Amino acid sequence: MTKFSEQFSRRKFIVTAGASAVSSILLKGCLGNPPEPGATAGADGEIPAATSVVAVANEKRVEGIESTKITLGYIPIVEAASLIIAQEKGFFAKYGMTEVTIAKQANWGSARDNVEIGSAGGGIDGGQWQMPMPYLISKGLITKNSIQIPMYVLAQLNTQGNGIAIAAKHQGKGLGLKLDQAAQDYIKGLKQAGTPFKAAYTFPKVNQDLWIRYWLAANGINPDADVELLTVPAAQTVANMKTGSMDGFSTGDPWPLRIVKEKIGFMAALTAEIWKAHPEEYLAIRGDWVDKHPKATEALLAGLIEAQQWCDKPENRAELVAIVSGKSFFDVPAQVLTPPYAGKYAMGDGKPDISDFKMGPLYWKDDIGNVSYPYKSHDLWFITESVRWGFLPTKTLSDKKTLIDKVNRADIWKKAAKLAGVADTDIPKSTSRGPEKFFDGIEFNPENPEAYLKSLAIKKV
Repeated sequence: MTKFSEQFSRRKFIVTAGASAVSSILLKGCLGNPPEPGATAGADGEIPAATSVVAVANEKRVEGIESTKITLGYIPIVEAASLIIAQEKGFFAKYGMTEVTIAKQANWGSARDNVEIGSAGGGIDGGQWQMPMPYLISKGLITKNSIQIPMYVLAQLNTQGNGIAIAAKHQGKGLGLKLDQAAQDYIKGLKQAGTPFKAAYTFPKVNQDLWIRYWLAANGINPDADVELLTVPAAQTVANMKTGSMDGFSTGDPWPLRIVKEKIGFMAALTAEIWKAHPEEYLAIRGDWVDKHPKATEALLAGLIEAQQWCDKPENRAELVAIVSGKSFFDVPAQVLTPPYAGKYAMGDGKPDISDFKMGPLYWKDDIGNVSYPYKSHDLWFITESVRWGFLPTKTLSDKKTLIDKVNRADIWKKAAKLAGVADTDIPKSTSRGPEKFFDGIEFNPENPEAYLKSLAIKKV
């Protein structure tokens, strides 16, 4: 991956689904051996193009729409499904967004680079993001030369769908959701022995980094002192675990099934166990694009909302798998995606399997309420955790409302929901989902994030 990336200018590199051979090879490489004949989605799952003009019934084209064209980036993991479905099933086109390009990104760094240059420069206008990437890009904290690219968070793409994977060599050491003293001592002892536990994530300072940090810290392990943290692109994570160069990583579907099935490792915990119904990834678009195309933004969101509703119907999951597993998108065997979309997880290491539809990725509704709506209270948790680990200065919390109101555009989501005919009962009345509870008994009250910080035993601030 590194050698490949060096051959291209980071300012011009974009991997589209129409020319995604490299990304597909990388994805298949980390899934293990190529599928046997007949094991891929084949003709049923192969999608012909990344950009399509779709004729749809019951059109609700937005009058005065400023543009029918936008380019959105995605990473080939389950979080991207509703974007793909919105295009392939004609939900974007239904509202007049007939020229939506869904562009496969090689990794999160490529997505960041491509949104910086925008579609006019051969990049993307927005797309799928781990949180709080839109905030970090807006503040110029992860962009080239610290350039600030204002971003708007417009919708949550899904909840759950992630987990903490551990290499097989650590089986029998008690590494699960909760670690007893012996398990804690085991991990700390590796550092003392000169072979520290190496924990990986796909991009620093965002979702997957925060998930593994929370799990470790809640179990008495200081992620900055007791283990070694490293960034590994998604396409290399499983391969790296297989070769023994890392001990654990924070991973999203469809990797868990392959890890356990091929005896590469086991699952210590699902993020759905760490924080039930937790926010996962988001749709965010450059602020200048949204400001220039307000009606097109609403049309795009309305199509996404309908796609998310479609994705959450159990009877649609087989077709969903057939579409996203196709060569133009994830390019993986359909059977790799089928179990997680049914909420079925083989945990390994003697742990009981999980079989609960609501433990898998959800796109529209969960046990708590709406999934798609971008709650500002969730943004605040990500910002608070960023302060906890020193990624953002403590003073960020003193001006949290101004920051969040500038980036989070829940107001646009509500307009789009009405355009899509969403019932009033399904449109949240508050920008806060209220207090959130974690597996270790800790509670995050968005009314008092400072109290949450004080309650945490392991932190940098």
